[in-house]
Amino acid sequence: MKEKTYEKEREFLSPYAKKSWESAGRLKEEEPCPMRTDFQRDRDRIIYSKSFRRLKNKTQVFFAPDGDHYMSRLTHTLDVCQIARSIAGCLCLNEDLAEAIALGHDLGHTPFGHVGERVLDELCPYGFRHSEQSLRVVDALEKDGKGLNLTFEVRDGIFNHTSKGNPATLEGVVVSYADRIAYINHDIEDAIRAGLLSADELPKEAVKVFGRDTSKRINTAVSDIVAVSEGQSFVRMSDEKSEALNELRVFMFEHVYERANKLIQDNAKRMLETLYAYFTAHPEEIPAPYDRTDVPRAAADYLSSMTDHYAISLFRSLYEPREGAV
Repeated sequence: MKEKTYEKEREFLSPYAKKSWESAGRLKEEEPCPMRTDFQRDRDRIIYSKSFRRLKNKTQVFFAPDGDHYMSRLTHTLDVCQIARSIAGCLCLNEDLAEAIALGHDLGHTPFGHVGERVLDELCPYGFRHSEQSLRVVDALEKDGKGLNLTFEVRDGIFNHTSKGNPATLEGVVVSYADRIAYINHDIEDAIRAGLLSADELPKEAVKVFGRDTSKRINTAVSDIVAVSEGQSFVRMSDEKSEALNELRVFMFEHVYERANKLIQDNAKRMLETLYAYFTAHPEEIPAPYDRTDVPRAAADYLSSMTDHYAISLFRSLYEPREGAV
């Protein structure tokens, strides 16, 4: 059954694509699936994981906004996945591998978005980066501590999806670009919706390069990557588009992300600091599968797994006086 997929890969994929049968393998050997390739199997394991389901209630930029159309960490992930598949398909790369990496790239993200990540980085003696935590989730925390036992290529892509990463496959590079394209463009859309920004405030040169609306900007970015990278042993943007995308990114950090973060910074910091102190003082209350022999790590694992609403609810249950309490 999966041999048909192998045949299609031999016939249609670029010589620079990672073929499913070429995988460097899993951390632990296991019986292969007769129907699905290893990358297809990884994708399915991620989709059915608890960490993936929790992304629907984790902040992207705007916490608990008034409105139904703001991005959550889950909708961002699906957006990255779609952009990555589009690029990979046009470049004849392995779409299944790109999809699996994209679906898993933010599994380790904290509640309260990058504010939460920053707070845990300050609190945990090991530091905290969501890309490292995403790998830890699939390796050691999912399935009650057994992990998902994913392939090397998917794990590598998850760990290296940030702009500072160095993915081992072109599919991993595709996801890194897709992540930046997705969050910059849809965060612009959300910021305009929230009244933090107007379209006229966007950098004029970048708008001239990419266009004024989300669809146009994404299409321009994808088309540029495909035009520059088609038939090549690399995946990258043209210098013009790369500089314009970075200009938009810098603009968003200066005019939106810091402003949006300030709206939740104090409350998020207070809640996470208090919860971290509580669970490091009461490690017996950290649930399985978190390894309580390393209390700081277990507390960071537990807190980073929480959705925004669960963290708030837990904080209130521990520290806010209940009605009727003496």
